[in-house]
Amino acid sequence: MEKFELTVAAEQVGRRLDQALADNPAPPLSRSRAKGLIDSGNITVNEEAVAPSYKLKANDRIKITLPPPVGSTVNAEKIPLEIVYEDDQIIVVNKPKGMVTHPAPGHYSGTLVNALLAHCDHLAATGAPLRPGIVHRLDKDTSGLIVVAKTDPAYYSLIKQFKDRTVEKTYFALAQGIIKNDQGVIEASIGRHPVNRKKMTVVRTTNHPSPSLGTSESRSTKGRAALTEYRVLKRFKKHTLVEVKIKTGRTHQIRVHLSHLGYPLVGDPTYGGQKNTLGVTGQMLHAGQLKFVHPLTGEKLEFTAALPVEFRAERNW
Repeated sequence: MEKFELTVAAEQVGRRLDQALADNPAPPLSRSRAKGLIDSGNITVNEEAVAPSYKLKANDRIKITLPPPVGSTVNAEKIPLEIVYEDDQIIVVNKPKGMVTHPAPGHYSGTLVNALLAHCDHLAATGAPLRPGIVHRLDKDTSGLIVVAKTDPAYYSLIKQFKDRTVEKTYFALAQGIIKNDQGVIEASIGRHPVNRKKMTVVRTTNHPSPSLGTSESRSTKGRAALTEYRVLKRFKKHTLVEVKIKTGRTHQIRVHLSHLGYPLVGDPTYGGQKNTLGVTGQMLHAGQLKFVHPLTGEKLEFTAALPVEFRAERNW
């Protein structure tokens, strides 16, 4: 069971509770889901039950309790893993394309967590029940490096490192089209799509962003600040291989930013925008490098994972 506490900021005053929660990235809720939780008493304002249409006031305190879904028990499953590094505190895995990071609606088996529970004697108990030890995630069809905490101290250390943005993550992506600049920076806030709530999109920023629901970070009117750096590695006839570093960890950040730039990832079913001429399934995005500090020893660790075979094919690129 997950619990969240949010404080209403000035720009949210006067909005409907269910609408404001649907626009808030954490926790991600659809408006209908928010309404259901409000009606069931799992969302309160100032410790009191309210209606979904409740109009928010400055400094209102919102408490959200997310009950575990039916059938939420995570079972250990003997699934092959490519382990890059492991000790008694952490484990680093090269997650294959097509594997979901942790159980979620529609994916209660075959996930990385299911596999880790069969391999490890223990994972950090801190965090959501369906995500033991998980401190960051990769999309289902994004392959590459992911670190998981095996103990609670390791969990808290890694969470802090991600929050402080000291973890360095480098991705490799095959984009549609020929990117002209050799390198560049994409700085554009990301929020939920106003129509398709399962998608993210670049949103308008304000001149003086202020903290919004549940975060002390600067945000745009409807999104959160996001910064992506890219460098062209190789240009082909119709595609470009790029190295990408993200300074923030927004949902679908690389996919959204490159699509916004006009160069969506090859195979991306959500943000592709063009016909997939290479016949690949899922976006061609690989987390190839990961750097962070060991939670216990303080040693600086650096890991790499070679590009998957489909990145090396170079067929009709």
